[in-house]
Formats: sequence, C-alpha cells, structure tokens
Amino acid sequence: MAKQTVLVTGAAGFIGSHVSQRLLAEGYRLVALDNFCEFYERSWKELNVRGIGGGEKFDVEEIDVTDGPAIDRLVSTTRPDAILHIAGMAGVRPSIEQPCYYARVNVEGTTQMLQAAVKHKVRRFIFASSSSVYGNLKRIPFREDEPVSEPISPYAASKRAGELICYTYWHLYRLPVFCLRFFTVYGPRLRPDLAIHKFTRLILEDKPIPFFGDGNTARDYTYVDDICDGILAALHRCDRYRIYNLGNHRPVKLCEMVAALEKAIGRPAVLDRKPMQPGDVEITCADISRAAAELDYRPKISLDEGLKRFVEWFAQYGHLYRFPGDAPAAKTVM
Repeated sequence: MAKQTVLVTGAAGFIGSHVSQRLLAEGYRLVALDNFCEFYERSWKELNVRGIGGGEKFDVEEIDVTDGPAIDRLVSTTRPDAILHIAGMAGVRPSIEQPCYYARVNVEGTTQMLQAAVKHKVRRFIFASSSSVYGNLKRIPFREDEPVSEPISPYAASKRAGELICYTYWHLYRLPVFCLRFFTVYGPRLRPDLAIHKFTRLILEDKPIPFFGDGNTARDYTYVDDICDGILAALHRCDRYRIYNLGNHRPVKLCEMVAALEKAIGRPAVLDRKPMQPGDVEITCADISRAAAELDYRPKISLDEGLKRFVEWFAQYGHLYRFPGDAPAAKTVM
C-alpha cells in the first residue's frame, strides 16, 4: 500500500509539531507548512521543527495560510490525500487586541485551505477548533450539539466561524471535514506564554506567577499525546462533516493545577493575585462520549503524570525557549 500524503498547516507550532512527528512515525508522507509568524519567537518554532525529524534536518514550507496562490501551488504540487489544518492565531487575550488579524488568519486562512482542498480533490480535511467556542455555557459538560452562538472573545468567534465555513464546503462540495474542539492542551513544546510553561519558568526563578481570579476557574487540561491520538483517529475515519470534543473530561481548578505543578517541580509558587480578565471563561469541561464512540478516543494521561512529563522536558529544553531580554533559566529542576 502506497504511503498516504498528509499536509499539516502550523507544523512548526506546539500541536502541529507533535502531530507531524506522529505522522512520520506511522509511515505517512508529510508535507509541513508554517509561516513562522511574529506572535512568538521564530527560534522557538525552529526548535520544534528539529524535534519533528528526531533531531535530523526537516524542511517546513514557509507559507502563510492566507496566501491563496501559494497555498494553491503547494496543494497542486504535493497532492495530499488529507489536510490537517492546525495553523491559526491562538489565544483569547491577544485576540481582543488584534481582532481583525485573528479573523483574517482563522477565517480567511481556513477558507483558502478548504478552497485548495476542493480544487485539487483532497479526500479528507481536519480542522483544529477550540473549546472556546462554548463561551460561558452553564451546562456541564459541554456537548457538541450545544447551540454555540455566544462566543465571548474574537478568538472564539473566529474558531466558530471556521467550523461554519467547513460545513459550507461539506454541503456544497461533499468535502469530508471533521472539526476537533481542543480543550486546554499542554505538554512538551508548549508555548512559553501559556500558563503551565510560564508558571514553571517563574516558579524556578523564584518569581511570582500571575493568578487571575479566586482560583476557582477550571480547565479541562488535556495532554498533547492524547490530542494526537484523537487527531490520528479522526484522520483515519473522516468521511462526512462532524464535530468532536477532544478533552480529558476532568476539569481542574486553577488553584489545584498550581498545587499539582508545585508538587511536580518540588518548589512552592508565589501568587501575584489579579482580577479576572475579559474574554476568560469560568470553566471548560468536555463531554467526550461522541469521540469515544465514534473515534475510539480515550485519553490516558492524568494531570499529575502530564505535569511530571512537562517538567522533565522543561529541565532539558526549557532554557532554550526564552523571551527577549529574559535572564538565563536553570537547565535542571531540583
């Protein structure tokens, strides 16, 4: 059987680099795309890329997903069997500052990818969505059939718009599309601006961590290996339009996450208490019964185990993922 070709957008990012690594390990032919945008340091993504090939040189096509002609040429040339569209502008708070940019990348970019997929007869399309689309729903856990019509950030709205345009391409062209709503993914290569990575760095530097609200906000933390299991399962089964939650089904309060991280690191945290920020939701919790039944999705990694693995990774590589002007970080965790 010939190797299938999969095009991964955002391949140099956190989730994209992990799923690219898995695809190579499972024998797929990989076409990797990323624009190395200035949202965070280019060097961080270059480190991720080195991890994809197991330390060997690995090329990533440097293309922006909003560049329609370049996307068309790449898909025309490589003829992928499937597209995993992971690329996009992430983050609730930055989206409030740059709403037009988020709309352009996450909606226009998704449309460009879908258009190229239809034009060049790609057989399957996987879209990376987000639990943010649920907003502040009161019904817990979140089900895929909830009427998610009240997003509370431009990021959330752009991801919901992406899901809707995906449905349009299924309706018009019968392009099979699975939309995967990720719930607070973490693990090695996590962006340094996200809580678990940032908190680890600050705790090791004996600096206070920003602690928003009273600590009772809760997130459904999901380890990146479990997310990759769900993505690969979706890739194998994509045959229509369908939405799936990929979470851990175990929301953890912020205060509990910090306590678990302190245990994994072996040091206490100093809290810099701050008010809740606009756009932040109170809780995320995935109902994963649909993904379990239809994708055989069963997350395996507990928060304690996932944080242990992250801290071990940080001890070896965390000092390389720095912000400009930062002091050197410790290379080991005591």
